Amino acid sequence: CRRAARRITVKAGIIRSYFVCLLISILAGCTSGSGSGDNPSNQQDNVLRLFNWNNYISQKTVERFEQMCQCRVTQDYYSDNEELLAKLAAGATGYDLLVPTGDAMDTLIRQGALRELDKSKIPNLKNIDPGYLKTKFDPDNRYSVPYANTITLLGFNREKITGLGLPTDSWAIIFEPEYLKKIKGRVTVLARQRELLAAALKYLGYSAHDTDEAHWQQAKTLIIRAKPYWAAFNNTSYIRELAVGNLWVAHGYSNDMFQAAQDAKKTGRQFSIDFVIPKEGAVLSLDSMVLHRSGHRPDLAHRFINFMLEGENSAELTNLTGSGNPNLDARPHIHPEIIANPAIFPDAAQFSRLEMLEDINHTQRRLLSRIWTEIKLR
Repeated sequence: CRRAARRITVKAGIIRSYFVCLLISILAGCTSGSGSGDNPSNQQDNVLRLFNWNNYISQKTVERFEQMCQCRVTQDYYSDNEELLAKLAAGATGYDLLVPTGDAMDTLIRQGALRELDKSKIPNLKNIDPGYLKTKFDPDNRYSVPYANTITLLGFNREKITGLGLPTDSWAIIFEPEYLKKIKGRVTVLARQRELLAAALKYLGYSAHDTDEAHWQQAKTLIIRAKPYWAAFNNTSYIRELAVGNLWVAHGYSNDMFQAAQDAKKTGRQFSIDFVIPKEGAVLSLDSMVLHRSGHRPDLAHRFINFMLEGENSAELTNLTGSGNPNLDARPHIHPEIIANPAIFPDAAQFSRLEMLEDINHTQRRLLSRIWTEIKLR
């Protein structure tokens, strides 16, 4: 009887121990933060995962944020919005923050891929110039906070082009044969359908995001007429080619032209690289910080956004890359020569001639693809 009683006592103790362990496991699971990621004290996964353009944040800035939040920042990179969207569509997940441009924002919002922002966690949002808020792609800024901007414009070798007496303030220099014949083989244009079409449309007097098929056909004719004079369609190497003197004119991005100008100066070239916004107008690309739905640490993402909106942190990006900056609090910390450059910080009159590209529908994409094929085959 005593052995039987002892077996019952031991069995009861085992059962009690089991339930105690089970309760501890449940409580630990509730505090681990592995579900929604809203618990900022999570030490097992104290990592902010950022999907960003390459070289689009200073390493010093990253290190300061890591020190402040006692976390790590990991980054993956994409070269354009098409790559960003394609990787997400192929199943890339777990990113807390993305930095897409406006036309990609349309797609991400339509797909329901983004988390809404908690603006109570972003008090530094007050630092953003109101002119960059309430965009067409996110009129209430429910999802996006402006990060930086670039302008698609003309970069050129000042000595060569002024010596030839060619205009530097108009898209005419890349579209008109009377000018192109003097610089044949020394000109490149972007290999991006919408950017090149937008330049042609602006030169013809239309909106950059005009979708009238007849206007697109006019732009195609203009491009095909100019194409024999161009050296290449080029998205990246034009920076180096301008800096070493192989190219005299390039259609590209303001921050790339800034880099080319810096490289030419550092290497002691006997020429300088300038860049200007054409008088007909140009494309403004606004990159924004957004939270992806698959991210596990929205708490860190909000802290990072607010951190990047501090003037000194935001200014480091512009001083590094020459990007435009929508953060008013950053202006005192930006190098004076960058602030004074109207191709990076345009005045009100120039700004009024800038347009952001908008998303286009499936039918328009098919037409654009067909036009692009005709351009490349001619």
